[in-house]
Amino acid sequence: MRNLLEKRLDLFNPTENHLALRENVAAFAKQSLDEQAKEHDDGEIFNSALFRRLGTELGIFGITVPEKDGGMGLDPLASVIIHEEFSAYDPGFTLSYLAHEVLFVNNFYYSSNDVQKKKYLHKVLSGEWIGGMGMTEPGAGTDVLGMNTVAVRRGDKYLLNGTKQYITNGNVGQVFLVYAKMSREARKTTAFLVESSFPGFGVGKKEEKMGMRSSPTTQLVFDNTEVPAENLIGSEDGALVHMMRNLEIERVTLAAQSLGIAKRCVDVMCDYTIRHREAFGKKLVEFGQIQRLLAESYADYQAARALVYDVASKIHPENRNSLGAASAKLVATQMAERVSRNAIQVLGGYGYCREYPVERLHRDAILLSIGGGTNEAMQKNIAADLRAIYSTSG
Repeated sequence: MRNLLEKRLDLFNPTENHLALRENVAAFAKQSLDEQAKEHDDGEIFNSALFRRLGTELGIFGITVPEKDGGMGLDPLASVIIHEEFSAYDPGFTLSYLAHEVLFVNNFYYSSNDVQKKKYLHKVLSGEWIGGMGMTEPGAGTDVLGMNTVAVRRGDKYLLNGTKQYITNGNVGQVFLVYAKMSREARKTTAFLVESSFPGFGVGKKEEKMGMRSSPTTQLVFDNTEVPAENLIGSEDGALVHMMRNLEIERVTLAAQSLGIAKRCVDVMCDYTIRHREAFGKKLVEFGQIQRLLAESYADYQAARALVYDVASKIHPENRNSLGAASAKLVATQMAERVSRNAIQVLGGYGYCREYPVERLHRDAILLSIGGGTNEAMQKNIAADLRAIYSTSG
């Protein structure tokens, strides 16, 4: 058995722990995520009971949190594995997992102090509380420093005023990492832990979306929201470093969601064209036009997968890789849109209808080129990093 495992350890499963994680998560996803995905997409319903099973049964909250503090003690590559396997069946549900696990738990753990960890960490690792992050605003998306949410110190508390837009888990979460400025003119950001029970906290409208419909997206509204001073994360004006650091793992996990979508679409295409569908007395795979769509989809998926896993293997809280993370997200998200569109074309009328999952996966794929920084922002970031490299090298 050990020899068999050693043969299967590679870039995608670098250790036995990674391989075991993939096998457990893939089995759970096929059994529990697949059966409920269409219903919750159709109804735009968040599956809260299934979400909490991720903590009680799988124990996959706190993947990047050390074991001594109740986590799994693994790495961003392990997080990529989960997001790929889950997204093959329900990318929307997986997006809510990402918001909790990556945007809140990972960010919170590596940015908070011991007192804050003691108060909040066990709640989000167990799944008792659902977390999220508030960064994007109605008038400030990619332009993070253009945000207008302001925090003002008043004795032993801060008063928060402003609105956050497109917040995943907004109406189901109990705690959020919220970014604000200490004045409208400030060019630096400050982070706070905000509970949904704090006076002045409100949830605005729930968005009706094209895709990722099983993941709730809402506004968060702060109207003199009272935040205890001890819920300041780090120092005033000190949030930019950990905010940018967390963006890198966010981008590789969003890229991993794209991998899961493409993986499922390739599987559906192969099953349909090789095993089932015939035309003019031949299996569909025997036609050159279908071969092109199938071959390019598989090759694109494998190429993007190698990039995403390579980048993820080199990300660490103390090791920045903005160039790699932006590149992985740009390549993988574009790939997922192409592959899911190819799948619809290959399946024809069946692909356009909801009997097969590919139309839902295509709708879900489109969000991944927008969230976590648009692909246009990724292009800008990549160019800036390359300019910095080549400007300082001989």
